[in-house]
Amino acid sequence: MARGPKKHMKRLAAPKHWMLDKLTGTWAPKPSAGPHKQRECLPLIVFLRNRLKYALNNKETKMILMQRLVKVDGKVRTDATYPAGFMDVISIEQTNEQFRLVYDTKGRFAIHRITAEEAQYKLCKVKRMQLGAQGIPFVVTHDGRTIRYPDPAIKVHDTIKFDIASGKIVDHIKFDTGNLVFVTGGRNTGRVGVITHREKHHGGFDIVHIKDSLDRQFATRLTNVFVIGEGNKPWISLPKGKGVKLTITEERDRRRDAARAAH
Repeated sequence: MARGPKKHMKRLAAPKHWMLDKLTGTWAPKPSAGPHKQRECLPLIVFLRNRLKYALNNKETKMILMQRLVKVDGKVRTDATYPAGFMDVISIEQTNEQFRLVYDTKGRFAIHRITAEEAQYKLCKVKRMQLGAQGIPFVVTHDGRTIRYPDPAIKVHDTIKFDIASGKIVDHIKFDTGNLVFVTGGRNTGRVGVITHREKHHGGFDIVHIKDSLDRQFATRLTNVFVIGEGNKPWISLPKGKGVKLTITEERDRRRDAARAAH
């Protein structure tokens, strides 16, 4: 009889974008309950051990975390399975490194290093807008934050610029045609483009049509779209490739050119 939340996860059940190989063990780290969903997060142990290679195993990862060296969004996190997710800022002060978790065009979290200035803020998508007790308005963001007294112009699906140190909303971007967006789910995860059109479907899923910098058109659900800039100016630095998805042949040609240049 299963009582209580599950505490284990097998390798084969782990999300593919963690890129854990099948044969080096039976188990995978089960993400703790936290601000991001299990299938859309990256536990700190996977980031430190498998991506950055700062530790060889679970024990070494815990040693790093227990020295309180790793901060997520300005808060020290000592839980190895803490679920960091899209737009989170991970900072390691001893190495003077800051990372922002963003997707590459293959749908995996890229190791994207950012400057100390950029690590001061993050972008959050507004998921809910409500009135609380005593009529106090608040918004709930994609990373589980509740922020009271937002600007009345902010609506659901807009993006706010959130200052990590003060916990305040600094600025916001409307969800509007002509603005730059990042796709965070579905087949087009990691692609960046400008909204050209939004189809409303009552009782169904709203579809957003997007055009990338190479003028390639694609469409995805509204829930997968995250506004990151006004016009075509992003408010965050983009990872390698700038969110442009290449075809297999284009990737091959680039690899060949790089190999030729190296020789």
